[in-house]
Amino acid sequence: MRSMQRSAGILILALSTGSLIGEVRAQSGRKNLAAFDTKAYHFGFALSGNQSDFSLTQRAEFSFADSLIGIANVPQAGFNLALIASWNITPNVHLRFLPGLSFQDRALEYRFQQTDGQELIVKRTESVFLDFPLILKLRTDRIGNYAAFALIGGKISKDMQSQEEVNQQLQNDFILRLESSNASFDIGAGIDFFLPFFKFSIEGKFELGTRDVLIQDESLYSRPLEALKTRSFIFSLCFEG
Repeated sequence: MRSMQRSAGILILALSTGSLIGEVRAQSGRKNLAAFDTKAYHFGFALSGNQSDFSLTQRAEFSFADSLIGIANVPQAGFNLALIASWNITPNVHLRFLPGLSFQDRALEYRFQQTDGQELIVKRTESVFLDFPLILKLRTDRIGNYAAFALIGGKISKDMQSQEEVNQQLQNDFILRLESSNASFDIGAGIDFFLPFFKFSIEGKFELGTRDVLIQDESLYSRPLEALKTRSFIFSLCFEG
């Protein structure tokens, strides 16, 4: 069910992008929202799709030991919903606060050597982050109804679905436990499109976790790992008035 929701969300993002770019082209003959940059504050919302995995560090002593052959990332898709509050410090420098929810799944594939071949075990983590990003947007001057921009900043997050308090002894199988608190460094770029009644933006952004979120409980799946940090690529459609 959740994978169907992600697929539907990605399809909606793609269709929305195509129709809105077509509208921008149709309006390219005149300058829209001429007074947009004279306002100090703008508000809106963002719809995003994400692909997430881990930056992992494996314990050296567990490489090719304890029947473990290797650990590999299996990137997973998700989606984000966020509000936008933007302060125009200057027409080219904007400070943005985008509180929201981020649904991010990640998975690790463990390969173990068995007497009759290899065994593959995929351990998946599902997270619902409450995000508090603070982003600096560096924008070029407008060229007609277009402007390019770069993004740099960071965020703190709280996983509302974290299993950090789960007792492994009560589980049928060991799980990969992660801390609920996280932080990341964000960097990206995009394009602003000025439509007659609102500004539409397409942006791509990398989120690189700065904290080790692994809970080392010496289980079968955490014991081979030295550290786990999150990372995601976020593709967003932003609407501001």
